[in-house]
Amino acid sequence: MTSHLWIDAGAGVAGDMLLGALVDAGAPLEDVQAGVDAVLPETVRLVVGDVTRAGLRASKVDVKVLVEDQPHRRWSEIRSMLDGAEVSDVLRDRAVRVFAGLAEAEARVHGVAVGDVHFHEVGAWDSIADVVGVCAALELLGVTSVSASAVALGSGTARTAHGTVSIPAPATLELARGWEVAAVGEGELATPTGMALIRGLADACEPLPPMRVTASGSGAGTRDFDGRANVVRVVLGENAGAAGGANTVATEVMWALEANVDDLDPRLWPGVLESLMAGGAADAWLTPILMKKGRPAHTLSVLCTAELRVALRDIVLTHTTTLGVREHTVERHSLGRAWHTAMVRGHEVRIKVSLDAEGAVVHATPEFEDVRAAAEAAGIPARVVLAEATAAVQAAGLTSGAGGAG
Repeated sequence: MTSHLWIDAGAGVAGDMLLGALVDAGAPLEDVQAGVDAVLPETVRLVVGDVTRAGLRASKVDVKVLVEDQPHRRWSEIRSMLDGAEVSDVLRDRAVRVFAGLAEAEARVHGVAVGDVHFHEVGAWDSIADVVGVCAALELLGVTSVSASAVALGSGTARTAHGTVSIPAPATLELARGWEVAAVGEGELATPTGMALIRGLADACEPLPPMRVTASGSGAGTRDFDGRANVVRVVLGENAGAAGGANTVATEVMWALEANVDDLDPRLWPGVLESLMAGGAADAWLTPILMKKGRPAHTLSVLCTAELRVALRDIVLTHTTTLGVREHTVERHSLGRAWHTAMVRGHEVRIKVSLDAEGAVVHATPEFEDVRAAAEAAGIPARVVLAEATAAVQAAGLTSGAGGAG
């Protein structure tokens, strides 16, 4: 099972609203506070209470600042704070993605280098607490994938550190590139921090996907509008399988990275693939292609989780000669997996067993690396060990439709 979170941003999104929704869905506030304290020790305190918005109950999280210092910060300073914090790699990676996206958007809006971006409202203690708190809550809830609805941006004008601007704010609009949005409602319904959280955490813009719902939560904004609940809703559920596949056990959203390369010494490709797999890729492969002007080349493809996307992209850019990487989300439908061990000529050979949703065997295959090692140790051809391992699979009853690997 995978735990998926869907964010309903049809009434807008802000950092404190999303944090409130996750706490309302079951993330323990004291544990979220501990995650924030790891980055901002003795700086802020999270306080949660119930409120009503357009007649609907929701959780409102307020960030009480315990210090007077509210400086503008560079992205590099915030990155150093995250790097030095005693938090999990997953939490850190999610928070870094959110702030990196925000920094890139601010850099484009103001025409400066990313390293020179000063966060104003976004760099305040409460906004850092919102981002880190949301990432901590996701981990506490066991969320492995995230998607979100189209985002309501609002309308009118808003006051910022740079003066009065039209809604959506420039950074919010920059972060909305490639996402479905609507200019509905009055006021600033989507803040830069809220939009950065959506883009940094969500793999897909979609309606509520099929899932087995396990929890839900509502997080409130500050204002209470007539006729529209100023809340962000989240729905947490298990992806237990795709409707169209009888053998499918789990469905998860993953990232596919691709690059076309025509000038890399072919002797280097095995090392590139090994580096990607060692870096945590779910799979990595090459496809021969013919590029413009008839040049033979390869498409390098990498399948990975959202948490590893940036790290694996860096491996592609570092270990190959490509100038860019294409990225898009895909759905992976996978069977359950178990292992069985067979003895062949006194050597262990692992048997990879695929299982359907009821735990019945779909197929069982000897692990070839074990076959090859056993053949070398026994001094016999690999085909002989493979045949004997396959016979051991049959003898163990690991045939299609059997009741699993035990």
